[in-house]
Amino acid sequence: MLQWLGLPAAASAHAGDVDRTLALVHWLMLVLFAGWGLFFLYVLVRFHRRAHPVASYHGLRGRWSTWLEGGVLAAEIALLAFFSIPVWSARVDAFPPERGSTVVRVVAEQFAWNVHYPGPDGRFGRTDISLLGPANPLGLDRTDPAARDDVTTINQLHLPVDRPVIVYLSSKDMVHSFTLPQMRVKQDVVPGVAQPVWFTPTRTGAWEIACSQLCGLGHYRMRGFYTIETQAAYDAWLAEEAAELAQ
Repeated sequence: MLQWLGLPAAASAHAGDVDRTLALVHWLMLVLFAGWGLFFLYVLVRFHRRAHPVASYHGLRGRWSTWLEGGVLAAEIALLAFFSIPVWSARVDAFPPERGSTVVRVVAEQFAWNVHYPGPDGRFGRTDISLLGPANPLGLDRTDPAARDDVTTINQLHLPVDRPVIVYLSSKDMVHSFTLPQMRVKQDVVPGVAQPVWFTPTRTGAWEIACSQLCGLGHYRMRGFYTIETQAAYDAWLAEEAAELAQ
C-alpha cells in the first residue's frame, strides 16, 4: 500500500508510525469503496425495472446492514483510538528536553524561511521589530551579548542526524505551513504564535522545505532546502557560518 501511495522517503523516527496509519486508512477506504460499489451493482440488478415495474418503497430488509455499518464504525474507532491518537499524542505531548536536542527558530514571511540558530552559548539573541530590514529579516539585535554568536540563514536549514530536533515556528505576516515531507512534519505557522514541532532525523540527505498554505502571488517560490548530515558535518558547517559572521 505504501508503494502505491507514492510517499516520499521516510527519514524520521516517527515516519513509520505515520505511514502505517496512512496505509490502514487507505485500506479501509479501499474496502469501503469496493463494498459500496458491489452493493450498488447488486441493487441495479436486484431492483431492475423489468423485475419490479412498480417502485419498491421498502427495499432490502434485514439486520445485515446494521451489522455492516457497526463494523465500519468499529474499524474507524479502532483507527482513531489505537493508531491516530497515539501518533498525534506523541507529537504534541512527548517533547524531548531542549538539553540534548538541536533547537532552531524558523520565522516565515512572504516568501522565505528565515532560520535562526542560537550559537555555541545555546541562547537566542534578542530581536527587535525596529531592526527589521532586507539585511536583517529577523530583526536580530547584534548588540545583545546572546546574539553575537547567533547564526542566521535564509531558506537553508541544516540539522544533525540521530538527534532530536525542536523547531520553534512563527510568522511575520500571514499563515504559512512548514512542511518537511521526508520527516513527516507539517505544521501551520501562525503570526503571533511560537509553535514548536519536534522530530528525530534518522538518515542523511538534502530535501526541500515546502509551504503548503496558499500565501500570496509568490507562494510558488516559497521553497527552502534542509540538509540532514552527520554531527561532525553539522558542527563544521555551523563553525564555518560563525567564522563568516566574525569577519
